[in-house]
Amino acid sequence: MKSRKMIFFWLILLSIIFASTAFSSFLAPYEPNTMDMNNIYASPNGSHVLGTDQLGRDVLSRLLVGGQVTLLIAVVSVVISTVIGIIYGGISGYLGGVVDVVMMRMLEAFLTIPSLVLVLAFQAIMRGSVWTMAVIIGLTGWFVTARIVRSEFMRLKESEFVQMAVMFRTPIWRILFGHLLRNSFPAIFVVTLFNFAGAIFTEVSLSFLGIGVPPATPSWGTMLYTAQTDLLVGAWWIGLFPGLLIFVTILCIQFIGGALKRQGGARLHA
Repeated sequence: MKSRKMIFFWLILLSIIFASTAFSSFLAPYEPNTMDMNNIYASPNGSHVLGTDQLGRDVLSRLLVGGQVTLLIAVVSVVISTVIGIIYGGISGYLGGVVDVVMMRMLEAFLTIPSLVLVLAFQAIMRGSVWTMAVIIGLTGWFVTARIVRSEFMRLKESEFVQMAVMFRTPIWRILFGHLLRNSFPAIFVVTLFNFAGAIFTEVSLSFLGIGVPPATPSWGTMLYTAQTDLLVGAWWIGLFPGLLIFVTILCIQFIGGALKRQGGARLHA
């Protein structure tokens, strides 16, 4: 009961963050890129609840709109990585044998390379828009999903109901989607949550380093990037609030995913 209450609490908090960013165009008190050179580095006050930055832009407005950009990148990248992971892991797990051995050796080779290095390599070639960033993270974030799907398919295809389906000559597509994939959803859902948190962290990290989202586009990562010099002049609020929101968002996702995993909602096999 206590665990369910905690999940409910984190879900509500995460929903508030998502709703705030999704409706940022209505909730933001100012245009995120509107500059007021007469009101630079204003500390939190009645007019600007979270203060202004070095160009007089409202921090709260940029935080809401920036969250929309960061979460959009995370959502799109997770969709891409999940689809690739399901296809790759499903083929490997269902076919087994030599195909599985070859595909898993290739996957292990990818896993030996830190994902951030792969992202940096792609970013150096494809550096551009928000959508490009989402595609890059998606193309480099499917490895764990593929391992989980492969493991689930191998476990499920030995189960009695799948063996019966094969015996009665059920079409392969129905076995794959109706029996194997459907019963793998709990595990896929949990690993997708963790991938989502990882995608947020990757976007923030790259933008913080100045090689992610274009600096002109507000995102949580670019806000931290520009806040590095602001700390030197005592403008602590410019970096504090994006940092807190990033921390809380990732914490919500991690707690929800961890609670679901502990409850047995998914059986993850590496």
